Amino acid sequence: MTQSLHQRVLADAVAAIGGEPRPGQQAMADAVARALHEGTHLLVQAGTGTGKSLGYLVPLLVWAQGSGNRAVVATATLALQHQLATKDIPAALDAMERVTGHRPGVAVVKGRSNYACLLRVRDRVGLDQDTLFGGAEATTAARVSGADAESVVGAEVVALREWVDDQVRTHGLADRDDAPPHSARAWAQVSVPTRECVGAATCPYGEACFVEESRARGRRAELVVTNHALLAVDAAHGLSVLPDHAAAVIDEAHELVARVTSSATQELSPQLAERVAKRAAPWLDDDLVEEFTKAAASLGAALDAVEAGRCEDPASPVIEACSVLAGVARRAASGLDAGGSGDLDRTQAEGAVQEIFDVATRLAVLSETDVVWISERERFGRQLVVAPLSVTELMRERVFGQCTGILTSATLKLGGGFGPLAGSVGFRPSEELPDEAVPGVTGGIEVTTSDDAHAEAVPGASREAAGDDLEELPLALAWRGLDVGSPFDYRAQGICYIARQLPPPSRDGIGPAVLAEVAELVWAAGGRTLGLFASQRAAEAAALHVRLEVPGVTVLCQGEANLPDLTRQFQDEPATCLFGTISLWQGVDLPGTTCQLVIIDKIPFPRPDDPLMQARQQAVARAGGNGFMQVAATHAGLLLAQGAGRLIRRLDDRGVVAILDPRLATARYGAFLRACLPEFWTTNDHETAVAALQRLHAQASDAEASSGGH
Repeated sequence: MTQSLHQRVLADAVAAIGGEPRPGQQAMADAVARALHEGTHLLVQAGTGTGKSLGYLVPLLVWAQGSGNRAVVATATLALQHQLATKDIPAALDAMERVTGHRPGVAVVKGRSNYACLLRVRDRVGLDQDTLFGGAEATTAARVSGADAESVVGAEVVALREWVDDQVRTHGLADRDDAPPHSARAWAQVSVPTRECVGAATCPYGEACFVEESRARGRRAELVVTNHALLAVDAAHGLSVLPDHAAAVIDEAHELVARVTSSATQELSPQLAERVAKRAAPWLDDDLVEEFTKAAASLGAALDAVEAGRCEDPASPVIEACSVLAGVARRAASGLDAGGSGDLDRTQAEGAVQEIFDVATRLAVLSETDVVWISERERFGRQLVVAPLSVTELMRERVFGQCTGILTSATLKLGGGFGPLAGSVGFRPSEELPDEAVPGVTGGIEVTTSDDAHAEAVPGASREAAGDDLEELPLALAWRGLDVGSPFDYRAQGICYIARQLPPPSRDGIGPAVLAEVAELVWAAGGRTLGLFASQRAAEAAALHVRLEVPGVTVLCQGEANLPDLTRQFQDEPATCLFGTISLWQGVDLPGTTCQLVIIDKIPFPRPDDPLMQARQQAVARAGGNGFMQVAATHAGLLLAQGAGRLIRRLDDRGVVAILDPRLATARYGAFLRACLPEFWTTNDHETAVAALQRLHAQASDAEASSGGH
């Protein structure tokens, strides 16, 4: 059969990097090309080792070239964004150029705070001592630690300013990821929050602005690479941040809801309000400054007077304090605005005050679409947090209602199907299409070069042309789910041991039976263990127990050093364990004999006192659904799949995933959660798991001995 263009380009790219054809990658590329051609949405699960980046990049670039439309790729993590920009995209572009003679333009676009601000670097506009050290909270922390914050941060700032000057001379973008080593406090001296930007038209350095240049490059490119957060900001702010695009690939799509929620979450503390009042003071009447400061103090007193947790009572003193603060901030912003735009320090102070007004107003309204709660901070007291109850409609209307969406990850099927994740981002069960052949587009798909045909097929193919009419159209998001499988034979490579004999978890923390189980499993594995725990307290208790009970094994615990340093040590020293919490469940890649045992102490349900998750479960229940299954179990299933996925990272990896929570075998929801896991061979027998680990330990030790320990 004659190969289509995207198949030829993919074959060239794979050959050029010394790879072999992969059926899963080819199936993914065909499905992506089909979705782009039809204008239908696609959820495609591609296991680790599939080569999914090239699997979507190649058909996306071919489609963009053939249709004349722009595409966006959004990732969750900087690590993947860096991999795409430095490895996968260049490989795809080289192949495109060899096969088609054309090299599409690509640009990376990030949020404003990721770029240095020339106004802040050169004219020091908007800076004060608090900004330098991250506010009173950061300077307090520095005093507590005894660090010489001034000299350390000062040296970092000098280095950053010199680097920014180099970027100007070399026409670089002064992107934070390329900057010399620095702390967050140092970066605050050379960057500006979005709200405090004075605007390119007002700024004396507007023509040289790095943010404006990055967005201009995006408008000139056929492919724009960004992150989930900026995609959410674009959706929330009227599609004005990213350039017009007709397709969006969401990589690491299992994290999309969490990242979008995070981008729409805001915080307000008394310290922040007081700091902004102080910053605005030079341009305000003394009486208004005093009111502003008192309103901040009143908010602090109100927070201390009530219980931590969710706020739902409009008569709460906290909500009343927010209303008062919003009123004072509104008058302060008006007073600052009255001075005109000539004083840039004043303009930035106005932006900071306006931010206080917006957040305080959002909190005071207590909208049904928001969740408001009081959170405890370890050192700096209480603060208010507000987050969206749901991001489903935002994703549905302002992302996937505007362009063709391709969502991909190694973990999209939960409980055996795509429904839970599809629903969380706005797709409805009634809109799912059968995975059946469509005349003219089965197998390899040649993308149409007709702009008119594409505009008809793709929802929102031109957002600028459609304008407000999009709001009036009935929204129907046809979608398919596809699992292209994995190159791994999970049943042959791994065992899932569910410790059915253990007592169920209690609120008192990790129990003695579980600690004993952890120690024996680590002993059998000879170290080589990644321990994923539901809490830091459990991780620390397990680390202490294993150190006492298993001589000869080193146990590293998250929080005892920087995580990258701990991970490197874990990778370099075989008889070592790494225990930790949520940041180890995803994104840690430890192939080979480094990790032959993954321990999960309990099913990672959301904390019962998590106000946002509680509110989301209640909302589902009110709508007639099962809040526990749709929110808590889905959340747990996703994390279980991610955590268990740390075990098998290469074709020759072998090992055991030990889940020490009997509810996975005994509870009614256990079947759903088990279906989220890779298809390991499963056992409830302790001795079987121990014997398998001992065999693996012996084999790994023999291999290391024969290779001289390398």
